[in-house]
Amino acid sequence: MIETLWGSITSVGFDSGHRFVIGDWQRSPVGPFADIMWALPDGRRVLLAETNAAEYVVSVYPFEEVRHQSVAAERHSRRYVVRSGGLILDMNLGVGALRLPPRPRQITATVENWCAHKLLNVHTHGTSPTGVTEWYRTSSARRVVAASASLEGNDLGTLAPLRRPLDFGFTDPPRTPSHVRLRVDLRRPTHEARNG
Repeated sequence: MIETLWGSITSVGFDSGHRFVIGDWQRSPVGPFADIMWALPDGRRVLLAETNAAEYVVSVYPFEEVRHQSVAAERHSRRYVVRSGGLILDMNLGVGALRLPPRPRQITATVENWCAHKLLNVHTHGTSPTGVTEWYRTSSARRVVAASASLEGNDLGTLAPLRRPLDFGFTDPPRTPSHVRLRVDLRRPTHEARNG
C-alpha cells in the first residue's frame, strides 16, 4: 500500500553549524502538518513536531531526540517563516522556479534518481533507516537566497551551505539551501503494512 504526502521541503544551514530540514505538508496520512528536522552542530538529530505528526515521522526516520511541540509555517509570496517554541527561521525564496512535469514512480526511481545524484549529489528514490521505500517527485524548486535563524532570541549565524551529512534518511538535501515542492510516496515493509 502506498502512502502519499503533498507539500514542500525546505533545507537551510547556518555558519554556526545548525542545519534544518522543514517539511510543510498540506496533505498526508495524518492530515496537514509541519515538522522541523534539526541537525545540531554536534551532529545530534532532533525532531520538532506535534505528537501525531511526530509519531508518523519517527516511523520513517530515527532521531536522538523528539520534542512534541507545534510548528507553524507561513509563506507570503517569496517570504517563508517557520516558528516552533523559541526557534524562528525567516527565509526569502528566489524569484525563478525550476518546474518539472508529473512522471511515474519508475522514472523517479531510475532516470531521475541517476540525474539527481550526478548533478546535485542527492537521491530521489531509496529506503529509509526504518525500511520504508520512498519516491520524491519534485514539481518545482527554488533557492533560499537569504535567511536568518534565532533560538530564544540568540542569532544562529548567517546562511551557509549544508555541509556534513545530516543523516535523516536515505538522502541528504542539496548543499545549496533550497525550497522544493513535491509529492512523496512511501511504501512500508510488507510485514509492517500488514500488521500496522
